[in-house]
Amino acid sequence: MKARGEIVASARDVTKTYDRGRITVLQGVSLDVRAGEVVALWGASGSGKSTLLHLLGGLDAPDSGTLAVCGLDPCHEASRNRLRREAVGFVFQLHNLIPDLTVEENIRVPALAAGKGKMDTAARVRVLVEQVGLGHRIGHRVQDLSGGERQRTAICRALMNAPRLLLADEPTGALDEQTGDAIFALLKELAAREGVAVVLATHERRFAEACDRIVRVRNGKVSEV
Repeated sequence: MKARGEIVASARDVTKTYDRGRITVLQGVSLDVRAGEVVALWGASGSGKSTLLHLLGGLDAPDSGTLAVCGLDPCHEASRNRLRREAVGFVFQLHNLIPDLTVEENIRVPALAAGKGKMDTAARVRVLVEQVGLGHRIGHRVQDLSGGERQRTAICRALMNAPRLLLADEPTGALDEQTGDAIFALLKELAAREGVAVVLATHERRFAEACDRIVRVRNGKVSEV
């Protein structure tokens, strides 16, 4: 775990374009994310906030500029694979779980990718499902869960390997308001308990205002609110 306040992720003068440079999504973006804080990337759909999350997580590469996450460069393949296994967790709007697997089996996926054995991960899975109130559903298949239960399962999966950076892309966007509020509160609570830095992409002002910092993303540029 990083000491609170230490920089976990940073972007420096990052630019990203598509369609051979004809569509500019990010323009000269610089951002620091520190351990123990929850940062909201707030902006309308298409503003570039999801692209910035993808760059920080090594799901995409910038055209120019530099990135550093947990001391590694996500643009390099070896570093990117290590980050995904050991240091970065993802929570998406659509949970991207495996429907035919149980809650427990889905949560174990990152541990298997990191080469951890079943016995070594059993206690961790149990702690996570109890924290999110899914202990009674641990043996149920994802296809039998509600939307809120699926998203809670996805959060547990993201936290399975005790990441130092949690990236959440509109994690409440596919949920009703009440369930979305509960998932957001749970995400903040678990992030604080796990000691992880969180970057949350959202278009909802109320969620952004509940975070430690708001970084507005508009027309491919960022500014502190």
